[in-house]
Amino acid sequence: MKNFLRSLTLAAASIACLCAPAFADDYPNKPIKLIVPFPPGGSVDMVGRLVGQKLSEALGQPVLVDNRSGAGGNIGMDFVAKAPKDGYTLLVAPSGYAANQHLFAKLPFDPNKDLTPVIRVADQPAVLIVNPKLPVKNVKELIAYAKANPGKVNFGTSGVGGAQDVAARLFMSMTGTEMVNVAYRGGAPALADLLAGQIDLMFETSPTAVPYAKSGKLIPLAVTTEKRIASLPDVPTIAEAGIPGYHSITWIGMAAPGGTPPAIVAKLNAEMQKVLADPAVKKQIGEIALDIAGGSVEDFSKFLKKESADYAKFVKDNNITPQ
Repeated sequence: MKNFLRSLTLAAASIACLCAPAFADDYPNKPIKLIVPFPPGGSVDMVGRLVGQKLSEALGQPVLVDNRSGAGGNIGMDFVAKAPKDGYTLLVAPSGYAANQHLFAKLPFDPNKDLTPVIRVADQPAVLIVNPKLPVKNVKELIAYAKANPGKVNFGTSGVGGAQDVAARLFMSMTGTEMVNVAYRGGAPALADLLAGQIDLMFETSPTAVPYAKSGKLIPLAVTTEKRIASLPDVPTIAEAGIPGYHSITWIGMAAPGGTPPAIVAKLNAEMQKVLADPAVKKQIGEIALDIAGGSVEDFSKFLKKESADYAKFVKDNNITPQ
């Protein structure tokens, strides 16, 4: 009986080993849903639609973009975290993937267990842009005006933990200013109100900020990167503008539900690396003022651990109470 059971166990293990690669080889055999956790029109949505189209061509199956916005990206991330672990529901992951566990008192999912990193797609700077009605022409004037009017200058964000929120909090902590966060369900509606003069400023991601800065509809005061960006060469960095050490970028990645078979995750990473190496994709990503990232699953995993640690330190150092 013992020998029989041992043989049965070995046979089952052999079948499992044979089936796993076959399952990966057969993937995908139906459409994939790509969840964007913000409304249409923002940079996360732009990148999601671009890579979704190219990934569809590479895999030979439709990749359908589904916008599920709200709560700083948590609604969309939670949807993916609770989806079947079969590779047919994927996430266009925002920086909140690493940040929100430190900025929210309670999440309906555990990003470290319920989501699986696939690849870091692109990095994006932000632009400090103001409505022309705000009586400032540079960063120093903004700081002076905000200090003279504490609590009266407001800025738009996509919610607590979003790119705009983190960049603004860092700005306030380093300048000793007090401004009011007006949270929206995404960057696009916040930008609409900035253009209408309903809010004063934003730390908006470069893909959506640059066109308005160039048209003169909004005034760019500075960029959040360590170096100036090619799309706005005459706009200084915030560090150059008088806040040494200021640096804040966000990123966009791809993730799957936690527990997705490693072979499927590896296949998605390999196909995405090919997509990101495509000259046409590089050109399109560059045109919206982003930098291609790429790399292995392990690279993204290590990056996420560092990002999470950095956010934890930021929250502690700035005495931020999770919402």
